[in-house]
Order: sequence, then C-alpha cells, then structure tokens
Amino acid sequence: MNREETIANHLLQIKAIKLQPANPFTWASGWKSPIYCDNRKTLSFPVVRDYIKEQFAALVKEKYADADVIAGVATGAIAIGALVADLLGKPFIYIRSAPKGHGLENLIEGVLEPGQKVVIIEDLISTGGSSLKAVEAVRNAGGNVMGMLAIFSYGFNTAVENFNAADVKLDTLSNYEVLIKVAVDKGFVGNNELDTLAAWRKDPASWSV
Repeated sequence: MNREETIANHLLQIKAIKLQPANPFTWASGWKSPIYCDNRKTLSFPVVRDYIKEQFAALVKEKYADADVIAGVATGAIAIGALVADLLGKPFIYIRSAPKGHGLENLIEGVLEPGQKVVIIEDLISTGGSSLKAVEAVRNAGGNVMGMLAIFSYGFNTAVENFNAADVKLDTLSNYEVLIKVAVDKGFVGNNELDTLAAWRKDPASWSV
C-alpha cells in the first residue's frame, strides 16, 4: 500500500475513523454524516503515531526544507505537531482557537519571530474554516505560512475553494476517496453502501436534510 492507503487503513483499524452509512452520526454543526473522524486516537497507538510523524517529517523535508518553525493547531494537532518538530529538530509553536482569557491573552503559544517560515500541522480538514483561522493568526503575527499538512481531509469542494482563496497550499496524508476504497477492500463497508457514501461526500449539507 502507498502512504495514503496505509494511513487510511491505520485510521480504520484503530477506529479513529468510523463508517456507519445506515446509522449516521450527528456532527457538532448539526450535519448528519456516515463518517466520524477522531484522529486524536492515533496518539494512543505508537506504531500509527510514529508512522504519521515520520510521513509528516518526510513531507516537510520534501516540500518545505527551509521551514523555520513547525506549528500545531489546537487542540487536535498540538501533540503530533510537537512530535514532528522534535523529529526535525525545529522550534514548535501552537495556535489556539481563541485567545486565552488571562495573562498575555496569547493566540499563539511559543516563540514566533516576524518573517519566520512556518509549516502548520492539522489533524483533520473539513470545510477548512478553523484551519484557516490558524493561518490568519500566524500571518497576523508576522509569520510566513509556507503551507499546511493534515492527516486527513474529507475533500469537500468548499475546503478546496477556501484554501485557494486564502492562498494556502494543503497536503494531506490521506483523504476520503482513498479511505472508501480501503474500507471496501478491508470489509469495513459493503459495495451496496458506496452510493450513500458518495452522495454524502458530494453534498453533505443537503444529505443531512
């Protein structure tokens, strides 16, 4: 298996991703969904955790060899981002979803100097909204965002449009299309459920109605 397939298989095997076309989940947004993803679970499995860390590090070396700082998006990507920074021997910062309500009220924790080149690590991309707020925070602090790397993306058209509009390069270790292929191959879902999974992916908001 290639990297995308291996990551998808890992996420399915440890139940970081669950597929239930016949019994949909309800997301915080209110959307009904046949898929639920919690990549924090990867931290509890050393083999999976190490593989993700190593693949992120390899991507940074390949695409952003002159990066100065690795950043993680709170809270899901703080731990894996720190592991990647440690493996690469680079400084690490993390970006809060909102400023803390006391002390210095920092949005960015750690040391970021103006002009430094930053690669941001994220655990999951849905619409891209929260991820791009992290990009905005780094840019507002004077950092130069080289790109974002994420474990998994649903591949929504909205996310693609949002990242393009923000002029942010995005690379993911795996994605929805590869996941479904692996899920069928490994028996996590049946061929008879593919139409449902494809329909949700095409228009998740309407699918929930």
